[in-house]
Amino acid sequence: MGFLALVLIGFAGWLIFTGRLARLTGKDGMMLGLAIVGAVMIARGGKFWGAIPLGIAALYALRRWSAVRPRAVIAEPQAVSEARALLGVGVGATAEDIRAAHRRLIAKIHPDAGGTEALAEKINEARSILLQHLSARDV
Repeated sequence: MGFLALVLIGFAGWLIFTGRLARLTGKDGMMLGLAIVGAVMIARGGKFWGAIPLGIAALYALRRWSAVRPRAVIAEPQAVSEARALLGVGVGATAEDIRAAHRRLIAKIHPDAGGTEALAEKINEARSILLQHLSARDV
């Protein structure tokens, strides 16, 4: 288990050196520290007491890994991707995000504000396409 402690400390050093430590959340950093403490305790002879923090960190890592596993990518219809590009929203946009982007754009190019009717219709159509796609995906 002394080797595991060295590996974990080396991993932490690598995170610091490459700048990836800045992307870790506070919980991630605490769990990495807890894993190091557990591995050091096991290496020093406290097998039972060292296994507790190491096990907690391992369970956290397993739970975190299962939460961020990429899901199967489903190809979107071209109309949906064009509507996303027009409104400027990402794939994970909620209905509120879509409505907010629509309100922001329509305020700028509304025919009463000097815009064209054709562009306003395209933006309205993009909003309805995305909201329909979102509701169909949730069902």
